[in-house]
Amino acid sequence: MNKVTLAIATSLTGLVLMSSHNAEDLFKSAVFTPANGFTSGVEGPAVDKSGTVYAVNFAKQGTIGQITTGGEASVFVELPEGSVGNGIRFNKKGDMFIADYPKHNILKVAAGTKNVSVFANEPRMNQPNDIAIDGKDRLYASDPSWKNNTGNIWRIDTDGKVTLLEANMGTTNGIEVGPDDKRLYVNESNQRKVWVYDLSASGQVSNKRLLIEFPDFGMDGMRCDVDGNLYITRFGKGTIAKVSPEGKVIQEVQLIGKRPTNICFGGKDGRTAYVTLQDQGNLESFRVDKPGREWRIQKK
Repeated sequence: MNKVTLAIATSLTGLVLMSSHNAEDLFKSAVFTPANGFTSGVEGPAVDKSGTVYAVNFAKQGTIGQITTGGEASVFVELPEGSVGNGIRFNKKGDMFIADYPKHNILKVAAGTKNVSVFANEPRMNQPNDIAIDGKDRLYASDPSWKNNTGNIWRIDTDGKVTLLEANMGTTNGIEVGPDDKRLYVNESNQRKVWVYDLSASGQVSNKRLLIEFPDFGMDGMRCDVDGNLYITRFGKGTIAKVSPEGKVIQEVQLIGKRPTNICFGGKDGRTAYVTLQDQGNLESFRVDKPGREWRIQKK
């Protein structure tokens, strides 16, 4: 092959790769479930090993909805009387954990069942809001007091023991563990700050520092991809901010709704983002370039 032919072949290969990449139409959000199928309390999206998406408050408060990959939603379970879910996470066995904020509980639905039980209860909590999970299946819960603009962080061990990690923060909301289990991220909605801690092998936090502070709009749930980039819901702005581990905004994904409450990753390759929208009562989805951290853990 002469130099001219090689140059043409290389150029064509580059065009094919570029065309293939663009064909995916990354970071373009579209409606995933019909508007108002969920209540305005729609939150806590999570994906199980089979690819089914779950979110709280389908059709009425106090339910967990399940959604097929085609966007068809139905009731998965109804929670006990007076319980309302927020964040959802799955452990490696496939057990579902739900933050039940009115009753200060972390609820559990054992894998393969629809039996709802109390996994942990902590009366000192304001209200468990979002939850994160590390590679050892330990949970971390944000705990805001909206009326006081304050909040806490808790760890819930695999035996249900609850430990206070930090008190007297701002309004703690979104919470996530980094890909290597060495970082814990927590955001404060009203203060518009995202904090990062060093996370030890025993689940302790230290070396708190500011990752990023936004000048406007609030924040809600957030998730990491496998590279440690944070996808942060910008409540009121109607975007998802993709933020690097160094605290730089890489890009913002424009949504259809204006009040995103949380985000998760799933799909056949972990590169589909699902976002819950308070003002639309539904979920949107878009494709991303790297799989979600939690999806990768479930596949191991």
